[in-house]
Amino acid sequence: MSVFAQQINITGTVKDAKGEPIIGANVAVKGTTNGTITDLDGVFHLKVPQNSIITFSFIGYKAIEMKAAANMSVVLEEEAVMLAGTVVIGYGTVKKNDLTGSVTAIKPDKLNRGLTTNAQDMMIGKIAGVNVTSNGGTPGGGATIRIRGGSSLSASNDPLIVIDGMALDNEGIKGVSNQLSTINPNDIESFTVLKDASATAIYGSRASNGVIIITTKKGSAGARPAVSYDGNVSMGIKRNMIDALNAAEYTNLIKERYGEGSDAVKALGTADTDWQNEIYRTAISTDHNLTISGGFKNLPYRATFGYTNQNGILKTSNFERYTASFNLSPSFFNDHLKMNLNAKGMIVKNRFADTGAVGAAVRFDPTKPVFGTPYPYTNADPDYFGGYFQWTGKDGVWNNLATTNPVALLNLKHDTSNARDFIGNAEFDYKFFNIPDLRAHLNLGMDISKGHQDLYQPVVFAADAHHGREGRESQFKYNKSLNFYLQYAKDLDIHHFDVMGGYEWQHFFRSGHSNYAGVTENYNPESKRYKTESFLVSFFGRANYSLLDRYLVTFTLRDDGTSRFGKNNRWGLFPSAALGWKINEEPFLKDVKTITNLKLRLGWGITGQQDIQQGDYSYIPQYIMNIDGAYYPLGGNSGITSRPAGVNEDLKWEKTTTYNAGFDFGLFNDRITGSIDGYYRQTKDLLNMIDIPAGTNFVNRLYSNIGTLENKGVEFSITGRIIEQKDLRWEMNYNVTWNKNKITKLTTGDSSDDAVFTGSTISYGTGAYVLANAVGHPANSFYVYQQVYDKNGKPIENTFVDRNGDGTVNANDLYIYKKAAPDVTMGLSSKLIWKRWDFNFTLRANFNNYVYNDVDSNLSPLGTSAIYATSGFLENRPKSALVTNFAGKGTWFLSDYYVQNATFLRCDNITLGYAFNKLFGVLNGRAYATVQNPFVITNYKGLDPELNGGIDRNLYPRPVTSLVGLSLNF
Repeated sequence: MSVFAQQINITGTVKDAKGEPIIGANVAVKGTTNGTITDLDGVFHLKVPQNSIITFSFIGYKAIEMKAAANMSVVLEEEAVMLAGTVVIGYGTVKKNDLTGSVTAIKPDKLNRGLTTNAQDMMIGKIAGVNVTSNGGTPGGGATIRIRGGSSLSASNDPLIVIDGMALDNEGIKGVSNQLSTINPNDIESFTVLKDASATAIYGSRASNGVIIITTKKGSAGARPAVSYDGNVSMGIKRNMIDALNAAEYTNLIKERYGEGSDAVKALGTADTDWQNEIYRTAISTDHNLTISGGFKNLPYRATFGYTNQNGILKTSNFERYTASFNLSPSFFNDHLKMNLNAKGMIVKNRFADTGAVGAAVRFDPTKPVFGTPYPYTNADPDYFGGYFQWTGKDGVWNNLATTNPVALLNLKHDTSNARDFIGNAEFDYKFFNIPDLRAHLNLGMDISKGHQDLYQPVVFAADAHHGREGRESQFKYNKSLNFYLQYAKDLDIHHFDVMGGYEWQHFFRSGHSNYAGVTENYNPESKRYKTESFLVSFFGRANYSLLDRYLVTFTLRDDGTSRFGKNNRWGLFPSAALGWKINEEPFLKDVKTITNLKLRLGWGITGQQDIQQGDYSYIPQYIMNIDGAYYPLGGNSGITSRPAGVNEDLKWEKTTTYNAGFDFGLFNDRITGSIDGYYRQTKDLLNMIDIPAGTNFVNRLYSNIGTLENKGVEFSITGRIIEQKDLRWEMNYNVTWNKNKITKLTTGDSSDDAVFTGSTISYGTGAYVLANAVGHPANSFYVYQQVYDKNGKPIENTFVDRNGDGTVNANDLYIYKKAAPDVTMGLSSKLIWKRWDFNFTLRANFNNYVYNDVDSNLSPLGTSAIYATSGFLENRPKSALVTNFAGKGTWFLSDYYVQNATFLRCDNITLGYAFNKLFGVLNGRAYATVQNPFVITNYKGLDPELNGGIDRNLYPRPVTSLVGLSLNF
């Protein structure tokens, strides 16, 4: 006879600590495979044996067990990042309410985001004080991340990136545009941004530009296996184009300027080609991610696989990526020993489109066809013209002074790359049996990558039209890391102590080689090899103390030693201190129910900078190869000569001192939460290039520690859960940052009249710059002439204000005018959920950022030698050139007319989603549609007001992307 346990039906809800339902949580009978998943409202139904134990789990939350009952109400607490309000910080965690530094922790919002190819896409506009600017619309492209402005002029301004305790370098990978491409965005559990020195000083010499800590997802102990899928298909189109003359308009201009029987008119063709339409396309892209997660009793696991294939709107551009990750988080000895084993792998293949085609499409004669007709376009050598129309001389040889056919530039040039990267680390956390308040933590990690890039350019693209160019560059690098610390935490009545001390070692190694030569006859071969390494050794410690759980004190100290500086300046000491006061815990506010949180924070600290971007041996005398053409005859051959490199044995750290004051607040049971911070940062011993007397060091310019830079600003962020009802919830987030940057000392002295050119050169002129640094002005300001206008407001060519009043307009009249960085940045996001539907959007704005419109400047000349060259080719112009009507003589390109206000309001994404459960009886999930970058409101005259560096030249346009996606939980 068989005995069957009595079955009962149980039902209930699973919610988080804020009362929001958890969709897709695992509900299972312990020790069996009998289970289900919660629906959109967090509700579950399950038939189970009477008196059985039910386990509840979800990725990122602490699993719990409860005895089965007819009606069950379950609240899951977030683990790792937000367990009991805990935030990941440098080398450990701290309760959110006990934070004394300026720290922001966010979890990626799956409902309110657009196309997220790379990790930084999830942060754009979401965090006060963090400005993320993508490098245009390049597939898989990188971004410039600035936390509270830049702290350096010549050294790196990039923040330190830490992934699961493993600190990355900022060198990047050959063939990959973005270091953060190594991480699949779907694997990310949280971002923690450390902004002020009291929070970042624990990282010492790498933390002057802030720290971004990325924590990846893990499995849940006791959870039954779960499979999920996230994928989307997107379509990108161009948003706008530069308004250039069409064929008819251009023909009329040529006839008007040169006369009916002129050589210029005879050079016109009969086609009507919109070259900008020819270089752009509708780009179809896909992204797929599969996750398997769960956990045995003491062994949570999670494995993922991702595939991304992103096509760019500029023809031929493509980014293809494969990612895989695996995580095990076992625990032993009754949770006294916990391990976290991570492995992340990436393979990326790229084809890079030459963005020079963007400018060429504006300049190329619209009366010419894409493809040419008989000789020389049908030349027997297929590598010569490939059938595309090109400007030639009388001998049929390509005119290398002429603009290149932009379609040929994309289709015939092959610039491809292949890169691989592996990040692995093993964390061990041991809580002593006899001293349970003492724990030891060890993290061993490695980041190893290899990449190569191949280039093939037919002869038509080389400066010498008979040879072309082909070759390869390869790179291998690794970053090994070890950090170990002991932590002792103890509660004694009204006192709480938390003391930590540790050691860290990192080894950075890079090697590579390149080989290039002409396509024909191995013309002008070049071969270079390099190998370099650096070490960083550190001792660090932190002490937290709280009294009555409302008076908080934090001290940190880090001593860094780097191999990049000489023995007299190798070590740098970086201290910090911070105070916190939980005002709402005081008796006079204890009973005020309106205020649920009110905390004052005060912080001070010093951080350093050793990423000098001058190699690893700038303090050691060394020889480097001379520039091309510097050869010495040796018999019948010639050898490449070398010369001494600049050396400064006294080179040392840049040091940044930061003061911070902030308030955190929560109102109406945290329905409204936010913070406000004010900060002041000063960087001393700036690394700067200075002029030195001839003959003293074999070079005329040398890096040295001279200069001072300051940043000051205010940040404000607020989150409001405006509506919280069963079927309707609405949450909004807003942040705003004001930052002012000023140079207070430079190599040239303390006069604001002295300026040092910086940045890249502009297109017109020979070695012309428009960006400069000067005392009393922001870094990367524009250094130009003040334009004079006629009575109609039209600029008068080469007529500028004599600012010094000496009767002559020359270089002494150049002046600092505006700057590239914005004064104010804002972000606004909204999430509205009604029953199973959700509607979300994100807006972002920059105010008073200025851009030098290099496109207009370069194409302004309308003189007879500008549009029709004496060597026999024509060039088109944008219609803006007709407004200025410049002849193209003098220095019009240094006019402040081209420095234009690029204030903008951008909609990053609009998303509509619908969640479903029990599809086909087994599937829960969500379907959604997103439009990314649907509109930008700006008065800027160029393609896009948002760019890095302040100079608008051949920007890869950001597309408007329509996306449909699907998330499934099995």
